[in-house]
Amino acid sequence: MDFYVTAFELIDLRSFSNLWFWIMLAVFWSTASHYVLGVPFDMVSRAAKQGGQAEQDLQDLVRINANRLTYVAEEAGTWLTVFASFIVSGLLMTGFVYGVEFCQALSLIFIPMLLVFALSIYNAKRTYGLESDDLRKLLRRHRIVVQIIGMLSILVSSMWGMYVNITAGVL
Repeated sequence: MDFYVTAFELIDLRSFSNLWFWIMLAVFWSTASHYVLGVPFDMVSRAAKQGGQAEQDLQDLVRINANRLTYVAEEAGTWLTVFASFIVSGLLMTGFVYGVEFCQALSLIFIPMLLVFALSIYNAKRTYGLESDDLRKLLRRHRIVVQIIGMLSILVSSMWGMYVNITAGVL
């Protein structure tokens, strides 16, 4: 009997009192702020410092990723919007109306990520025809906005998680 109690204490099935949820939240946002339009942000800094080949690599990688994002948005944008709306409304209903904590946690992760995805598509369309300095400026601004969305998302998630843990009597 002690084995099962220990195992279920280790694998806590509640989201907001589970360490794995917070690790996953941190990984999501650190990855989202590091890869700006699919480009590692260290390439932006390296291109500004070194120029030459690093600058050309940055422009090529941004062009490739911007073309990929705009292609996906133009070809499947309507279906992706419908599918995302279905998933988000389902998560919101089961999470906040029916009180399923796991769906609340997923909602607090994926809704801000949808904002980042929409911002990425918007900025991908703006990259066409930009010079190197303007491109780096756009990527820096995009990263700052993603970090602000991430900070607000982590703040809201932690506040809601504390509320759920206090009202559920987990602690």
